[in-house]
Amino acid sequence: MNEQAIKDLLYKLADDQLILGHRNSEWTGFGPILEEDIAFSSMAQDKIGHSLAFYTLLQELGEAEPDTVAFTRNANQFHNSQLVELPNGEYDFSLIRHFLYDNAEIIRFEMLSQSSYEPIAKVATKLKGEVKYHVLHANTWIKNLGTSTEEAILRLQSSLNEALPYALGMFEKSKFEQELIDAGVYAGEEAVKAEWLKRITAVIEKTDLKLPDLESIKPKFGGRYGEHTEHLQPLLDEMAEVFKIDPTAEW
Repeated sequence: MNEQAIKDLLYKLADDQLILGHRNSEWTGFGPILEEDIAFSSMAQDKIGHSLAFYTLLQELGEAEPDTVAFTRNANQFHNSQLVELPNGEYDFSLIRHFLYDNAEIIRFEMLSQSSYEPIAKVATKLKGEVKYHVLHANTWIKNLGTSTEEAILRLQSSLNEALPYALGMFEKSKFEQELIDAGVYAGEEAVKAEWLKRITAVIEKTDLKLPDLESIKPKFGGRYGEHTEHLQPLLDEMAEVFKIDPTAEW
């Protein structure tokens, strides 16, 4: 198996987790209710832990140690989807992003748990058990708020419309897509997207929200190969501020 193809897959998995983990952590102390403050903080810890697991696999393939990879690259060296780097906005946008992202993430992990590349399969098998609680949290709140007040429904619908082009960007294909599929490493982005659409549709149909026609939406691609919004570099600068004071320090 082409080692570069494996690295390409690992980087997008790890970078998504790290960046969204950081965004989720920004809700600490600012959640609309204490329960949600704690929930987003907990999910942030999980996602950053997940990123470490994938960066560790990259290190085993010859890449730099996880802290170096996480804290010393510039925005154009990151492989995360643009969805995860967008500012949190109000709670409705963060909730919609959480819903769209985590429903895709659990499908990736389910599929990767069957990967022919054993190191990824082992990590995915372990992590999918944690992600199922993220999905449960997202789906529950979408159902509750999506059938509540007129204001809540309008705000969620607006955020759904705003987030969908970026959510579709999660499924940007790898340069090694067919190679990964043929080798049984990964089922591929089209397979993930198809299952994701079924799952989010099933939830949205239980609310007063409307899923726009995805065929009419242009996906925000580019993130997997270093094309990012203006929001990523400031996030990276903030995230690495302490590390860069003394990169050799042991914590």
